[in-house]
Amino acid sequence: MSEQSLIFNQQQIGWCIERLGLEIRESHGDTENLVLIGIQRRGVQLGERITDLLTQKSGKEIPHGKLDINLYRDDWTSLENQPRINSTEIPFEVSGRNILLVDDVLFTGRTVRSALEAIIDFGRPNKVELLVLLDRGNRELPIQADYIGKNLSTSPHEHVDVNLKELDGVDQVLLQKH
Repeated sequence: MSEQSLIFNQQQIGWCIERLGLEIRESHGDTENLVLIGIQRRGVQLGERITDLLTQKSGKEIPHGKLDINLYRDDWTSLENQPRINSTEIPFEVSGRNILLVDDVLFTGRTVRSALEAIIDFGRPNKVELLVLLDRGNRELPIQADYIGKNLSTSPHEHVDVNLKELDGVDQVLLQKH
C-alpha cells in the first residue's frame, strides 16, 4: 500500500523558481557568459522558466538548450524497458561558457554524471553548476547541487513525482511512500 503527500503546490514552485533566479543573479551578475541546459524531461521546462525569469530581470537574452542523457546512462543495458530517447538541442558553443545545468530532482547523482559526460562531448566549458528543484539526498556519487529549491529527506524506497503544467497540466510535487 502506498501513501501520497503533496510536497509543493503551484504557488510554492513559483516562489521557489523566483528565489533560485535571485540566487543565480547574485552569483552571475550580468549573466554575460551564462548558458542554461535543461536535462530532459522536466529539467528542460524548469530551465526555460528560469531562463525567461533571468532574461526578464536582466534585459539580456540568455541562451538555453536541452540535453538528453539516455545514451550516457550507466544502466541502460540492464533496464527492463528501452529508454525513451528525447532530443538534444544545444544551439550555442559550450567551450569557455559557464553552464547552469538544470534538473528537477537530484537523487543518486547518476543522471548528473551522465549529463556531465554528454556536455563534454560538445566542448570544454569554463564552469558547470547544477540547479535542482529538489535534492533528495541518498547519493551514490559525490555530486552536489549549487542551487537547490528544497532539500527533502527521503528513503531510497520512496518516489518523488514532479509534475509541471507544460507536460502534466499542473505544477506540483508529490511524494509516494510505500
